[in-house]
Amino acid sequence: MKTAVKTANAPQAIGPYSQAVVANGLVFCSGQIALDPATGSVVEGGIREQTERVMLNLSALLAEAGTDFSRVVRATVYLKTMSDFAAVNEIYGSYVTAGGAIPPSRSTVAVAGLPRDVLVEIDLIALAG
Repeated sequence: MKTAVKTANAPQAIGPYSQAVVANGLVFCSGQIALDPATGSVVEGGIREQTERVMLNLSALLAEAGTDFSRVVRATVYLKTMSDFAAVNEIYGSYVTAGGAIPPSRSTVAVAGLPRDVLVEIDLIALAG
């Protein structure tokens, strides 16, 4: 059995997918980009501002599913350019290691393009709350 997770505190799905899905004790968060859920627009600024918005969107999905970053077991980070790796890593790390949490396993890849021409997209898998 699977259950869709839906919250107004993260960007709404714009296609045939769920913001997140809970199945078999896991939460699968769809890739999040730097969209402000209130406006539907990409946040202004560079990689730091975009990464912060992505992490806030993921936080909202995890909270709606009754879990948090300390229970994330897997992440995939998609970057427009690897030169942004250090900045993304710093902000991402502040969320996934908060309170001494064990960081999840992760892949980071550079891609040719991302939706809305953003600089970063991140998806997560977490233990359900």
